This record gives sequence, structure tokens and C-alpha cells, in this order.
Amino acid sequence: MTDETPEIRFARAKSAAREIARLTSGEKADLLVAIAERLVAESPRVVAANAEDLDRGRANGIGDSLLDRLALSTERVSALADATREVASLPDPVGQVVRGERLPNGLRLEQVRVPFGVVGAIYEARPNVTVDIAALALRAGNAVVLRGGSAAMSSNTALVSIMRDALASCGIDPEAIQTVDEFGRDGANAMMTARGLIDVLVPRGSANLIETVVTNSTVPVIETGAGNVHVVLDASATDEMARDITVNSKTHRPSVCNSAESVLVVREAAERLVPGVVSALQHAGVTVHGDDAVRALADGVVPATEHDWEAEYLTLDIAMRVVDTLDDAIAHISRYSTHHTETIVTSDLESAERFLAEVDSAAVYVNASTRFTDGGEFGFGAEVGISTQKLHARGPMGLPELTSTKWIGRGSGQVRA
Repeated sequence: MTDETPEIRFARAKSAAREIARLTSGEKADLLVAIAERLVAESPRVVAANAEDLDRGRANGIGDSLLDRLALSTERVSALADATREVASLPDPVGQVVRGERLPNGLRLEQVRVPFGVVGAIYEARPNVTVDIAALALRAGNAVVLRGGSAAMSSNTALVSIMRDALASCGIDPEAIQTVDEFGRDGANAMMTARGLIDVLVPRGSANLIETVVTNSTVPVIETGAGNVHVVLDASATDEMARDITVNSKTHRPSVCNSAESVLVVREAAERLVPGVVSALQHAGVTVHGDDAVRALADGVVPATEHDWEAEYLTLDIAMRVVDTLDDAIAHISRYSTHHTETIVTSDLESAERFLAEVDSAAVYVNASTRFTDGGEFGFGAEVGISTQKLHARGPMGLPELTSTKWIGRGSGQVRA
């Protein structure tokens, strides 16, 4: 690709979007299957490119959590291909009737789902997002513009090339998938100001990246959020469930945004629960940052500071605090949460329903790990991101969230009196 400016690529994506929007559901599914097959066939190329990124990342000291997000093994590439096939098999949202009615004068109105047009994504050190967002965008009838960051430059270059080749092999304009990685920050800035060429922008990454996009973009943004995620251990929580859910929420994959970062223990159960939960976390390699009450009940706990209640660690660290009541736990979440995901472990139905009703986050659970906040787990095949805003989309975003709607009227000569 030899474009001179990002804007030229945006315009090409805009033109290609019209072709994607005309494809039938079957044609879009076939296109994604072709992408999946090509990913598997060219897996060694992807892994070799990813090795370049990993070597560069280690040399630059980017940290274990980012290295984990960055890494693409043969198995992870195969999983990306499987996820792409799953997206291909999902119901096509385009053309779905949201609501409709016939007016008294006989005019028939329907609100139907339609593609956005061009979906832009700005993200960091996540080459899997390159495939996930492209697959979801195409299945929902959109073109896509990607800015994946310098840390994953080699991986993203290979993945975009493979997907564009798959489009061409199906007779589809490959300009429907664009990248502006080679333009660096200028490419990201151009995306944020490409109103009229890019229809919606989705940032995924650090709190700083998301805030930069939300603050500076003239293109409509679907805000995804950092994950200061909480586990609340209520007075009636059983020892086993409290331990298992907390450990899984923290350690299943600590580098992702639905990993637990704080544990709040209701005082009535603290003496019973804290020692066992802390011990289980420490056995799994987790450093516990606790308040005075936690430190009095368990050994090897690091003193917590105000920063720990605000932290999205994305590492094997967790903050733990004893609170007097469930009300205090909810108040703590209200103050410090990023409104991503929270869970309560309880045997009390009233506490469970209060928590579900009063906690204002995109996903709220009772007696389940926070790790379930994920497009794949929700049956979406993949996800564009996890929205923490309240307009248009909230929580894991799949195919319907990559569509807008329009009203269609079918008449027989009606005029307004």
C-alpha cells in the first residue's frame, strides 16, 4: 500500500464500505471463512512477525502484562481463526427490524439495522484485536480502519495483509480493511478528526489512550474503559465460593480488563474469610495490598495506600479492604470503580438483588467470576471492546453494536394533511 496520507485511505475505506454494505449475509460469512482459512495457512508468517514485536517489546521493557497481550502463538492464531468462523456463523444484524407499525393512513414504518459505514479502532499491543474488530465490522456490513500501535507493528502488518488478500481472493475490494500504523501518532490523530470519512471510533487500551481519544476526537466515539474491577465478599459468602471466585477473577488472566483488582470483605465475615482468601491468592502468586484490618488477619500482606483503591494493576496484585456493611462496599465501588465489572459472593437473596440494582457498572454478577465479561463468553464470537458508557452500547460489544438504524417507510401515495 503506497497511500500518501491517512485521509486517502479513509476515503478508500468509505468507498469500499458501500460494496460491503451490498453483500448478502452468506457472502459476508464466506468472506470471513476465507479470512480464517488464510490465517491458519499463514500462521508461521504471523508468529514470525509477532516474534519481532516481542523481541522489540522486551528490549523496550514494556512489561509482562503487555507482552502477554502482545503474544501470538500458533495456538492463539488458530483461536483467532476459530473466533472469525464463529462470527461468520452468527446471525447477521443488518436488516433486522427493531420495531415497526402501520400508521392510520396506511403508511408502513419499520426501524431496521444498517451498517455504520466505516468503523475506526485505535488500540495498543493487541494484535488479536486487529482480527476481531475487522471480522465483526465486516460481518456487520462495515469497512474498517485500524491503528494498532507501534508495539504490534510487525504483527498487525502481517495480519492486515493476510486479511486484505482474503478479501481480494473473494472478489471484494481489499480497501475495506485499512491500517494507518505506518503513520504513527499522525495516523491516530487523523482518525480522530476524520469526521465524514470515519463514522464511529472505538478506542481500546490504557486509560490515557481512551481519554485522549474521547477528549480529542471529532468523530463519534464508543468509549471502552479501564477495568478497576471489584469482588465483594458479603457476610453470607461461603468460604469455598469466596476463595474460588476471587482467585479465578484475579489470576485466570491478570493482564486483561475484566480481571479483579480489588476485594471488599464485609466485616462480619472478615475473620472467617480473609485468611483463606489471602492464602489462596498468595499461593497463586498474587501480592495482596491490604488495609490495617486485612493485615491484622493475614500474613505477608503489603500495606495498601489510596493509590491501590484506584489501581488497574493488570498484574498479579490485588487490593483488599474490610468494610463495615454492604452499603459501604457499594459506596467504595461508586467512588473508585471504572464502571466495568463487579461481582458479589453471597448466599443472601436480598443482598444479591440490592447489589444488582445499585451498582452502576456495565456488567454486574452474583456468585460468578468477573472474567465472564467478554464477547466470546457472551456468545458474540468476538468483541469490539467492552463499553463503559451508557449511550448506544454498554458492556461487551458484538455485531448489533456495530450497526445503526434507519427508518423505512412504504406508502401508497400518502401525503400529510
